[in-house]
Parts: sequence; C-alpha cells; structure tokens
Amino acid sequence: MATDDEAIHQQVLREVLLAASEMDRRETPPAMSQRMHRLIRRLSGVADPYEAIKAHYTEMALAMYPDLKARVEQSADPLAAAVRLAIAGNVIDFGPPGELDEGEVRTAVAEALEAPLVGDLSAFAAAVEAARDILYLADNAGEIVFDRLLLDRLPTEKVAVVVKGAAVINDATLADAEAAGLTGPVEVIDNGSDAPGTILADCSDAFRRRFDRADLIIAKGQGNYETLSEVDKAIFFILKAKCRVIARDLGCEVGAPVLRASAHRRQADPQTAETLKGGDENATW
Repeated sequence: MATDDEAIHQQVLREVLLAASEMDRRETPPAMSQRMHRLIRRLSGVADPYEAIKAHYTEMALAMYPDLKARVEQSADPLAAAVRLAIAGNVIDFGPPGELDEGEVRTAVAEALEAPLVGDLSAFAAAVEAARDILYLADNAGEIVFDRLLLDRLPTEKVAVVVKGAAVINDATLADAEAAGLTGPVEVIDNGSDAPGTILADCSDAFRRRFDRADLIIAKGQGNYETLSEVDKAIFFILKAKCRVIARDLGCEVGAPVLRASAHRRQADPQTAETLKGGDENATW
C-alpha cells in the first residue's frame, strides 16, 4: 500500500523480522506494532500509508450514518443500541478497499444488534451519569462515525474524544475525526503518540494530565484493551473480541461484543464484579 517498489518491500521485511527477533515478548502487541509501522513509514517515505483506506471507510460509514442514527432513535433502549452499533463499527479494521465492503459492515451491524452483549449496561450508564470528566479513547477511522451514535447518548459537555497524535495503521487522527464530523459536537484531542493503542508512557504530558484528571475512561477497540487493561483507573472497554487470546482474557467467545469494566472498577464495586464475570448468565444482555 505504501509503495510498489519491491526492493523496499524486501528491505521492510528484513528490518521488521530483525526488529521482531529483538523485541521483548512481554511488551503489548501495540508496542511491537508501533515499532514495525515506524519502520514501514521511514523506509517507504510515506507518512500515512493507510490514508486512502481511512478515507474510504469514513465515506462508507458516513453514508450509513443516517440509517444507523434512525435505528438508535427508534430503539426501545437507545443507549443499548448505540453501544452495540459502536461495537459493530469495530469491525472496520485495516485492509485495502474491497476487503471489507458495505454489505459486510451491514452484516456486522445486524449481528451486533442481536448478539448477547458481554457486560453490564446499567453499570456503564450509572458510571457515565456519575462522572464529571470523561475521556473517550477512539480506535479506527471509519469506526469513529459509529462512535458518534454513542457520543450522542452521552453528556458531551463533559466528554473529550481522544485520537492518535500521528498516523499508525488506520487508527483515527485529528484529520480523520474532522472528516467523520466529530470535531463540532464534542471536544477532540490527540494523545501525542503513534502507537495503535494507548501506551501512557509514550503519550504527551498534556494527554497524561487529562488522563489522570478524568474520572471515567471509555476505551474503544482491542488495542486499548491490550494497553490499558492493567491500569489502575476506572475504565469501560468497548470492543469486539477478535482473537482467542483476548477472548480468553475477557472470558468470552471470539467475536463477542463486549462492554467490560476494568478490573480496578470491578474490585471497587463487588456487585459489579459479580455481574461482569465472564461467561456468567448475568453478564449477557
């Protein structure tokens, strides 16, 4: 996607393999991926190899948005529908245009509206109501259009959406948030990092201050779960479990839509902890 030059392809492959051989296997996948994509951008000379793909998925999602918004507004439980559709947007992952067409996205939408939700929606709603300062950590371009459906159900005056500080894979940046129509209705900031997750040590001082100040974090996508699941903070993770490792950690099936409170929050609230046990009937909505 970055270049047709096969010599560069070979150079990237060799250097990525060399970097992988030296990586600490205890690092998170986003930390490893960050190093690899920095190599790709440096060797290809292309600052954002996924720029066209991000624009493609954003346009696709915007075309679907009016219908999705109507579904939420007509739902018996608009918040539940918005959460489910925000998770459905998580299916938009990296890949060249054509690998994921609108029909597949609509199938993901239908499945998200019907599949059991692993998590406690009432605890999420209560946490949002009680919070004074909320950070919403976005994931991919295109997907953030689906996030608008959930953001519309939140008190936007106390919410800031966080995007990446620089391009990495198809993660959303400020430019992608603007293209998705987020920058008007809600405050949008960047985290100063080019990691496909939220590695706090790699983020800007300004973002870390906002993170520390916030009393609730809403984190979208698997990369944010991989990097923040052990952070001592009140966090709700919203994602689709895309691999066996993450599904096992969450106590759910691969492909399950998940709204999961952080371990820190569950420990602070024993009743919530009991409700959110993976596989428990009470954790399915």
